[in-house]
Amino acid sequence: MTADPGTLSETTTRPRAVTGLSDALAHALKAAMAETSEAVGTRLSELLPPPDAPEARVLEAMRYAAMGGGKRLRPFLVVRSAALFNVSPSAALTVAAALEMVHTYSLVHDDLPAMDDDDLRRGRPTCHRQFDEATAILAGDALLTRAFEILADPASHADPAVRCELVRELAEAAGARGMVGGQMVDLMVERGIGDLSMDVAAITRMHQLKTGRLISFACLAGPIMGKAPARMRACLQAYARDLGLAFQIADDVLDETGSAQDLGKTPGKDAAAGKTTFVTLLGLDGARERARLLSDQAVGHLEVFGPEADLLRAVARYVVERDR
Repeated sequence: MTADPGTLSETTTRPRAVTGLSDALAHALKAAMAETSEAVGTRLSELLPPPDAPEARVLEAMRYAAMGGGKRLRPFLVVRSAALFNVSPSAALTVAAALEMVHTYSLVHDDLPAMDDDDLRRGRPTCHRQFDEATAILAGDALLTRAFEILADPASHADPAVRCELVRELAEAAGARGMVGGQMVDLMVERGIGDLSMDVAAITRMHQLKTGRLISFACLAGPIMGKAPARMRACLQAYARDLGLAFQIADDVLDETGSAQDLGKTPGKDAAAGKTTFVTLLGLDGARERARLLSDQAVGHLEVFGPEADLLRAVARYVVERDR
């Protein structure tokens, strides 16, 4: 993680291609991601049926947040990692939907006035703007708990030991030593709580918790469900580690260079809040170069899987080439 800054122009608004993702593979990735997004949306609708009870408002808010679109990157990683081990597509989609609920809950809570205070998410009003703060908090709580209810159900996997492992891994990824812990560090630095300072090593660790742990779970879900050997799990875990960090660095770049129309959320908020990001530490060129190197490393970890992992390789290119 010691890359020097690259040589791209500061006025360039999109990262250049890492190694020239072929048109055919780019088309295949776009089609596969769209197909998975639609399938996950259908599964989410099945798992979060329209409400018809007195508590309908919180159920409506859950559906509003979860069915709001987005890249569905984490569900895609679940589905593709599961395909490497011939896991039932239906089971993979169920686990993918559960993970998307956890991710969505985190976005609902992150957008609240007590956290990032955002008005726009996925091109629509944030959940607390569409409903109210109390409803948004409850909707996030309910999405989180619904996710674990789903993972514990036999529809996720016939083997109860596998279901227990999925529950444990996701709980660890989402909790105080994972996503929530990373968010806590982020808030402490932003608000001057304690004596924390952000250099490249510290911000890397923070984002490995805040963003990387759910991406890691997404890539490990497949080998867990497929009862894969430890070596293959380790390769996918290493891939996820580098992919997650590349994704976050690209997000920091886009926050500086993107528009609300492209991003579906308010750009420039990190800079306005004085947050330390990879861009503030490395500059735009240096951040782009770091993301490209991480993408290359992620691809290298997939060698053991051969051409069956081509779409996962394409994802590693996509996360640093995307413009939203």
